[in-house]
Amino acid sequence: MTGVLIRHAEAILTGGRGAAARAAGPDIRVRDGRIEAIGALTPMPGEATIDARHCVVYPAWVNTHHHLFQSLLKGEPKGLNATLTPWLAATPYRFRGGFDAQRFRLAARIGLLELALSGCATVADHNYLYYPGMPFDASQILFDEADRLGLRFVLCRGGATITRQLEADLPLALRPETLDGYLRDLERLAARYHDSAPDARRRVVAAPTTALFAMPTEQLRETTQTARRLGLRLHSHLSETVNYQDAAHAQHAMTPVRYAHSVGFLGDDVWFAHLVKLDPDEIALLGATRTGIAHCPQSNGRLGSGIAPVRALEDAGAVVSIGVDGAGSNEAADMLSEAHAAWLMQRARGGQAAVALHRGGAGEAGAGDASVEDVVRWGTHGGAQVLGLGAVGKLEPGMAADIAVYALDRDPRHFGLHDVAVAPVASGGRAHLRALLVGGRTVVRDGAVPDLDMGELAAQARDAVRALQAWA
Repeated sequence: MTGVLIRHAEAILTGGRGAAARAAGPDIRVRDGRIEAIGALTPMPGEATIDARHCVVYPAWVNTHHHLFQSLLKGEPKGLNATLTPWLAATPYRFRGGFDAQRFRLAARIGLLELALSGCATVADHNYLYYPGMPFDASQILFDEADRLGLRFVLCRGGATITRQLEADLPLALRPETLDGYLRDLERLAARYHDSAPDARRRVVAAPTTALFAMPTEQLRETTQTARRLGLRLHSHLSETVNYQDAAHAQHAMTPVRYAHSVGFLGDDVWFAHLVKLDPDEIALLGATRTGIAHCPQSNGRLGSGIAPVRALEDAGAVVSIGVDGAGSNEAADMLSEAHAAWLMQRARGGQAAVALHRGGAGEAGAGDASVEDVVRWGTHGGAQVLGLGAVGKLEPGMAADIAVYALDRDPRHFGLHDVAVAPVASGGRAHLRALLVGGRTVVRDGAVPDLDMGELAAQARDAVRALQAWA
């Protein structure tokens, strides 16, 4: 692979912590898919260059929780103003039987494209669209579409062996799998796709759809044991709303995190989406076990679930990452929007808890609960950590060259900044992506994917939405 030199960057955030969160640059040399050097560098003969004047350079984002099939379910009216449980029935479960191979592929293509155009190089998709006798291989489609675009892809193989009552009267596509069927497919996927390399392009994760609702206790325990025998990580939804607390109390007489712990579903090879509703002892247990979180602030806000205590989790020792969740509960499923929300909402959470001095409190608070550097670390290096991709997620020599270059001279929202490094996160919106490199290969150039007909894709999406509406 030929070398690439990114030249004259205005600022570089590395995904590191503290003083290591920024690099002076202004140049980054990429060779053979890796970062070779960062500093004031001289072009070499034959080396391709990317002009990064008026640009900020970040590690490419790592999205640790998505449901790509929902890319055709944005703004669905019956679920638009619903909390999680009625939203599940109104939107993803109501429509999932309407996804054939063509619509599923189109949804995956749209979601992956949206992520890439925001500067995301690695996508972990929690796909739970599986049922006995399914007429197409959803897993293969997901890997194929990620390969087509040039992204790293982690399949979190969801599924359930029991159904919740809200699903019971819905279409054939909601039939539960058997445990044997689920585990056989997990082994098939691991053998075919899983790569344990620290810069893997393909990974497989065991991801029962919900730790509380997808499987009986003994089956969930067996799934965790099988995953570890296969060398796979574990993922699920947990503690997204107070309903999880009620269910865990009623079914197991313990909190959701304590229940997960009782079946071996905690540890540094585990991460959960959401973790919004946590007791202090649960935060301590998640931290002590180094369990990770995929923080999904926009979906949690959209569904009225709340704001996850990510600052407290990280302080306790948990690993924080960022996920966009499904587009059916997040109509702007890109990592820049998610990072902006994570930055604001964590501060709002701290401020909401502030107590006035005359009432015995400490006064104003919250503004320091999440810095831009924190959010970039969570969304890049933190994501790589929970996925076990040790060579991804940081800008430093030896790491994989997954790099996002954002131009700040295209939109007046970026004019007048005193610290340009914060712009892509702090200014909101979508900064213009001059280049996205994945393993040193340019996937996005000047805000576009080569040879992609955006108009045709939009037309296909409109037709698919109309077809799904007619089906429902």
